[in-house]
Amino acid sequence: MTSHDLQRGDGPRADRPKRRTFTAAYKLRLVEEYDAAPDGEKGAVLRREGLYESSISLWRRQRDNGELTASSESAPAPRTRKTPEQAELERLRKENERLSRQKERMEKKLAQTEAALEIVGKWHALLGMMSEGADSDNS
Repeated sequence: MTSHDLQRGDGPRADRPKRRTFTAAYKLRLVEEYDAAPDGEKGAVLRREGLYESSISLWRRQRDNGELTASSESAPAPRTRKTPEQAELERLRKENERLSRQKERMEKKLAQTEAALEIVGKWHALLGMMSEGADSDNS
């Protein structure tokens, strides 16, 4: 099998089903139909359309949040592939965020260590003063 064969759609993934997309109008109509159906008929609506109740729940939430409107008739835009530059930029941004979080943790740890060293230094000075006081009392 050559790469030319795969480009024609004859490859091992050619029979793979495509993901369905639905317009906002379809989603709104189905949510209304599902909600209006009597309890025993709701399953029939889902089977007829080949849907799951989770899709109806999601669409209902989207409708209630104002994400689904009748004016948005078109299907969602297809996902576009990222160019190598876009992928590299995204990777670098994530790495930058990770390094920023790591830097914050290191700075916090440094501040804690400096505070601990300051306390140890004061403790050492106090012991020295107490030792000198005990030595002068014994003389």
